[in-house]
Amino acid sequence: MLPLALAQFIASYAATNMNVAITAIAHDLSTTVAGLQTTITLFTLTMASLMIPGSKLTDIWGRKTCFVAGLIVYGTGALLAALAPGLGLMIVGYSLLEGVGSALMIPPVYILITVAFDDTSTRAKYFGVVSGAGGLGAAAGPLIGGLITSSIGWRASFILQVLVVAWIIVLARRIAESPRVGPRPHFDLVGAVLCAAGLCLVVFGILQTRSRGWFALPVWALIGLGALVLVWFFFHIRAVQRRGGEPLLRPSLFGNRTANLGLGTQLIQWLVMQGSFFVISVYLQEVRGYSAIETGLMLTPATLGILLASARAERLATRTTQRWLIIAGFAAASAGMVLLLALAPHTAGVLGFGPGLLLVGLGIGVMLTSSVNVVQSSFPDSEQGDISGLSRSVSNLGSSLGTALVGSILVAAAFPAGRPFALALGTLVGITLVGLLLAVFIPSRPSPPTGPTGRAGPTGPRRP
Repeated sequence: MLPLALAQFIASYAATNMNVAITAIAHDLSTTVAGLQTTITLFTLTMASLMIPGSKLTDIWGRKTCFVAGLIVYGTGALLAALAPGLGLMIVGYSLLEGVGSALMIPPVYILITVAFDDTSTRAKYFGVVSGAGGLGAAAGPLIGGLITSSIGWRASFILQVLVVAWIIVLARRIAESPRVGPRPHFDLVGAVLCAAGLCLVVFGILQTRSRGWFALPVWALIGLGALVLVWFFFHIRAVQRRGGEPLLRPSLFGNRTANLGLGTQLIQWLVMQGSFFVISVYLQEVRGYSAIETGLMLTPATLGILLASARAERLATRTTQRWLIIAGFAAASAGMVLLLALAPHTAGVLGFGPGLLLVGLGIGVMLTSSVNVVQSSFPDSEQGDISGLSRSVSNLGSSLGTALVGSILVAAAFPAGRPFALALGTLVGITLVGLLLAVFIPSRPSPPTGPTGRAGPTGPRRP
């Protein structure tokens, strides 16, 4: 479990630690803040658009092989970024290679856990470990990045990633994997191109809202074009399956009601987590004048909440259903944001942010583990490569949508200091309630895993 949790931690850390070092990197590389924001955007785009094709490769190369290959690509990218003399090599190392590496190494993390443990409670325990590591990486990224940048320099942050990745590769030798059963599947190259292009256009359009707003024609042109390409992708995979071929994703994945609801809650959870962290970080730095390190410390209650909830995931799963855990998580997160709205503008320091952030962290920690469990447990071992890639793509889409949504609100809201913060956080409360509504419709009793035809699949003991 240690290499799997560390891999999720380092990927989440990479997505947030750059934000506090933008000014220092821009100065050293003789570039602009806008150029580095583009670099961060390209990282998100690469990871989101390649997550499904990367997941499919786990069925072709093997889960452990794909995991290690992703680590090697990621580590190479981090090393190039650390040595970058200019923006060009930074984009190649951070945006492209780290993005490709993440798309290869993250899906196997969830597949290996799912196939290793047959019962819901044990699986929930280890999903909780990984989810907690991801939440810790995302929340601690600004704090760790700020400390390293202030004390040593921004290049040391990338060197740290190289060292951690090297350690994970050594630990990964202990991961056991069962031998392949059946022929090696083919890779649907056309489907991979269509899927990557569609997701890339949609995510890029969403990210453009931070600078252009939600009503700009180019934004909706990109999102609309991406949606059309994704529709083309769906018809393509259906045609490939009808011909007896191996599509990138089996269309039957979209016919499982429980999994669809779980994916919906998963998207909203990541939207709420990334959106709330983003808007609170901006508020603390722009309105309250906090430094990068002070902002990271102020977000610590949310990190603690995620870790506490993840640590108790196994015990919670034995006492109640995943459905009720997701409902409770959404309720806690929305209550926490309401508490932030009530206390933060009028109370200084930890008392204004701590209670609300702790509730938000507890709610997110419970939901992340439970939603992943609902989605992954809805399919047999033979479908884990496909559903893991789809699940990770949905999570990345939610993260992009969260930062883009609140970012565009903060830019567009022409109110005095503090009011855009309230509007953005209030919007997130409304979206959280939509997630709560979706969770209510998740069946109380999990349905047996469905196979490629939509019928119940084999449910024997699962070991790596």
